Amino acid sequence: MLPKCLTAAALSVAVSMAALPAGAETYTNPHLLVSVDELAGIVDAVPADIRALDMSDVVIIDVRPAADYAEGHIPGARQIEPDAVADPSSPIAGALRPAAELAAMIGALGIAPETEVVLYDGRGGFHASRMFWLLEYMGHQHVSLLNGGIQSWVAAGHAVETGADDAVPGAVTFAPALTPRRHATADWILERQHDDNTLVIDVRPTQLYEQGHIPWAHNIPWSQNLNEDKTMLSADALRAHFEALGVTPDRNIVVHCQNGLASSHTYFALRLLGYPQVRTYHRSWSEWGIADDLPRASADAG
Repeated sequence: MLPKCLTAAALSVAVSMAALPAGAETYTNPHLLVSVDELAGIVDAVPADIRALDMSDVVIIDVRPAADYAEGHIPGARQIEPDAVADPSSPIAGALRPAAELAAMIGALGIAPETEVVLYDGRGGFHASRMFWLLEYMGHQHVSLLNGGIQSWVAAGHAVETGADDAVPGAVTFAPALTPRRHATADWILERQHDDNTLVIDVRPTQLYEQGHIPWAHNIPWSQNLNEDKTMLSADALRAHFEALGVTPDRNIVVHCQNGLASSHTYFALRLLGYPQVRTYHRSWSEWGIADDLPRASADAG
């Protein structure tokens, strides 16, 4: 954990000054993406003997399995399982736990309303972006992703810690304030199937899309948001990619995948570009694909 002397304002300044990849200086919301060097500057300023103390206005969250975290993580980072927020009792893969459970889980990570949160994983943001979307959906306004995740951190030569996450933060109350404009349901999508200004994006691999999809959904795989090293495309490249496919800021955009993970990555990419109307259908194809009353299409069906 990071000490209170590294305030939310300090992190905001650091993020705004981050050394982003070439061509990335025109992200509309650059504060949503933190470079490894800027985060390292913050972490390195914290004496090792106080990293585990609950004294922080900044919380780093490692969204990887506990075993991966134990093998090596960013100093002071807390850990949460990639699927911890999913409801294990739901027949819909990826369906979220009840809001009260999620709020308790977020509070247990030491995240208060004013806390700056930096998320990372080992898959280019595949898992971390769902936590990004979830925190925004639940009303948290200070959250960002580490560009390139743990791989970029290690490749840059920054130190890691090993061992389990056994630090216990103080009690924090997180009161959710759900933001409907960040969330879509199957009914919401169905009601807008003839609205030319509403664009549904299926971010799954093309093979899965062709096996079955929402008839009016466009297939734009989430992996196209990334460079080969798992960092985000530059702002110019990312914007050109989406606009060439008709994904423009004036449209009302909803993204989905199989279970709410990959869709959140594209949600993050569009938020990074400043798209004002973007939401996630987190129950995604896991729900739509088995519903008898919802229309489906496939490559075989033509």
